[in-house]
Amino acid sequence: MAKAKKAAKSKGKSRSYHHGNLRDALVQGALATIREKGVQHLTLREAARRAGVSQAAPYRHFDSKEALIAAVAEDGFRAFAKEMEESTQKAMDPKTRLQELGVAYVRFATKHPDQFRVMFGPDVPDKSKYSPLAEASQASFSPLVLAIQECQRAGVVREGDPLELAVSAWSLVHGLASLLVDARIEGHQHPGVGPRTEMLTRRVAMDLFEGLKKQSN
Repeated sequence: MAKAKKAAKSKGKSRSYHHGNLRDALVQGALATIREKGVQHLTLREAARRAGVSQAAPYRHFDSKEALIAAVAEDGFRAFAKEMEESTQKAMDPKTRLQELGVAYVRFATKHPDQFRVMFGPDVPDKSKYSPLAEASQASFSPLVLAIQECQRAGVVREGDPLELAVSAWSLVHGLASLLVDARIEGHQHPGVGPRTEMLTRRVAMDLFEGLKKQSN
């Protein structure tokens, strides 16, 4: 009888730790908590509860709440980079690719507002502490720098440090995305990118290009 109880206890413990994909389950549990309650209410215990694993299980992957938040941000940046890349696949010229990147940026932010806030929020002040997050963040920025360089080679964007120009472009688009996510623009309070918001975003992308384009002599 004692052996049977011990075996059952051991089996239950095994189930609680050997989740199909523990890291992803914890990240999804964390994101669900953030959506419902805000990042300030996230705990490793709550993420474990939502993932259906023991309270000790999260420590196999994350040694702190900040580490878990970093993983939420990392996954966001990876999905973000993928969406940015897909947005330019049908673009026929460098100018269009640059504009589509801006639209994709805003589209992602408004589709995933809670994750977007985590990605660019203050909860992980030093991304370099988490190399996968730092790499994912950089990978999401690289397409913009490359698009600027392509436009420069095509002679449609002015000369200059492509990184500095990319930061300028990013600042404008990120500002719009943040205003939309926080419902600060009248008439654009609905979730996601509806027709009006899509039109506004494309107008801003055109203004962005006007500010970057090469001036004719």
